[in-house]
Amino acid sequence: MFALATRPFGLATVPSVALACLVGLVFQTDCMASERGGIFLIEDGSGAIHLSDQASGPGARLVVGSEASPARLDDLRSRRQAPELARDARLAEIVRTAASTHRIAPELLQAVIAAESGYAVRAVSPRGAQGLMQLMPATARDYGVTNAFDPRQNVNAGAQHLRRLLDQFGQDNTLALAAYNAGAAAVVRHRNNVPPFAETTAYVPRVLQYVAQLRGASNNLSGPAP
Repeated sequence: MFALATRPFGLATVPSVALACLVGLVFQTDCMASERGGIFLIEDGSGAIHLSDQASGPGARLVVGSEASPARLDDLRSRRQAPELARDARLAEIVRTAASTHRIAPELLQAVIAAESGYAVRAVSPRGAQGLMQLMPATARDYGVTNAFDPRQNVNAGAQHLRRLLDQFGQDNTLALAAYNAGAAAVVRHRNNVPPFAETTAYVPRVLQYVAQLRGASNNLSGPAP
C-alpha cells in the first residue's frame, strides 16, 4: 500500500486518472529519497501506473530524485548494463518484421530500442522524443506516423529512419547510430565522425555493446554448429 513517508516504501498501483494529482502530492511533500536515489514511476504492460522507490524495470522514470529533481530519460538509459528485449510476442513480431522489411540486422534494431526506451511504449524524453524508438515529432511526421505511441508505427518509422542513415553513411553502424542520436547534419558537420557530444559519445558504444550482447545470446541459444 502506498504511503508518503520518509522511509523507503513499497510498490503502489495508481489509477492513471489520479496520476497527475499523486505526482503533484509527492512533489509537495518533503519526502526523502531512498538509498536507491528517488521515487520512480513505472508503467506495466497493462497500462497500470506504479510508484516505487525501486527502479524495477527498463521503463521506470524518476519523478523525484535525491534533491526532488525531475527525471532525465538519458540518466536512466545510462544506468542500464544490458539490453532489454521485447517482453511479449506482439512486440517481438513487430521488431522482426521491421528489421526484415528495412534490411536491418535484428540485433541492431533491438539494441537501438533497448537504448532508447528499454521497450517502454509510452516513453517520452525531456526533449519530446516519443515511444519505443524515441521519435522526435518532426521525424515521426516525415515517416507518416499518426500515433508515435503505436508500437508498429513507431518501430517501422524508426527502422526506416535507421535504414536511411545506414545508406547515407555507407552502412557504417557507428556513424548511423551517431546520426540517429545527434542528427545526420551533426555527423556531416564533423566530417563524418561521431560528434563530440557527451550524450552521443556514450550512446554509440552502448548500442554497439548491446548488439554484441544480443548476438552472443543468440549464438548461445542456437548452440554449436552441427
